[in-house]
Amino acid sequence: MATRALKRSGVPQELCEQLKRHRIESCKDLLSLTPVEVMLAAGMSYQKALELLRSVSKAVAPPLTTALDLWGQRTNSCFSTSLPALDKLLRGGLPCGTITEVAGPSGCGKTQLCLMLSVVATLPKHLGGLDSSVIYIDTESAFSAERLVEIGQSRFPDHFTCKERVQQMAGRVHLFRELTCQDVLNRLERLEEDLITTGAGLIILDSVASVVRKEFDTTLPGNLMHRSNLLGHEASTLKYLAHQLNIPVVLTNQVTTHVGDQGSAPSAEGDSGFVTAALGNTWSHSVNTRFIVQYVDRVQRQILIAKSPVAPFAVLNYTIQKQGICVDGKDSHETVYEGTDPGLQPIRVQTGFNLDSTQLDSV
Repeated sequence: MATRALKRSGVPQELCEQLKRHRIESCKDLLSLTPVEVMLAAGMSYQKALELLRSVSKAVAPPLTTALDLWGQRTNSCFSTSLPALDKLLRGGLPCGTITEVAGPSGCGKTQLCLMLSVVATLPKHLGGLDSSVIYIDTESAFSAERLVEIGQSRFPDHFTCKERVQQMAGRVHLFRELTCQDVLNRLERLEEDLITTGAGLIILDSVASVVRKEFDTTLPGNLMHRSNLLGHEASTLKYLAHQLNIPVVLTNQVTTHVGDQGSAPSAEGDSGFVTAALGNTWSHSVNTRFIVQYVDRVQRQILIAKSPVAPFAVLNYTIQKQGICVDGKDSHETVYEGTDPGLQPIRVQTGFNLDSTQLDSV
């Protein structure tokens, strides 16, 4: 990708330093120049400047891949969620090299799932992990180190038997709090070097919608286009990183109200709107896999596979426990449902649950 640093594209260190003095640091910076401009900035001949441009252009060009190549990579291309029923549907787990989105209302466990996946990624490979670090970008200040440790110790008690292992796990989760759109974009653009230096095998962005919805009022002229451009840039950067390093990327998304009829979508009497994943239909096509989490009742939640290149439309019931997301044994079988456009899939939200006096006394 053109935003790759020159030193990651085979350009000698001394030449990188020379170009840096002219504010030429990425492949994009270099390839936007003419051969004459490169010649003057690098202090080289015109022929050498042409060779440098060809070399860098070749380094960032997508390589030719055959279906046979992809088929051969399939055996090591999944990341286990530690939820056997979900992994079975996904034919092994979250697909590496792609973007997986988890969309749903507040309180359904999106961040809990992200924390759980962070723990799993740090585990040794024989336990289903990636034996790697994690890059965790938090845009809502929702990350909890205490909860991360609690999930690890409760879900994998046989592994986290001593304080040193817990500390090692926590030390491999690298947290970045980015609270504006520009901060998120800047972080993503320089993330490749962070991924390499930390040995990260998983990227989590929780959430992609938070800062975007705060900063862009789409009722104002031009804002929708600017928001779409920003999201497109973020998606292309994440797809490049996922593909280039063959790692899974997990995003969380919020919900919004869609006005209009949606066939089988349940709605209140006289209400023509329904709740769907935020950021619009165009964004829904930027992700490779989409999970929708929604309410069933006060305790139970559901995870819907709304979009996947390998899995059918399916539903699993789960609860949020001390050890994170738990799919009960009796509900671990999948229920196939009639899917729809993933950008228009209706989502059940919490509208109020009845509590008896005993439950109120215990709260």
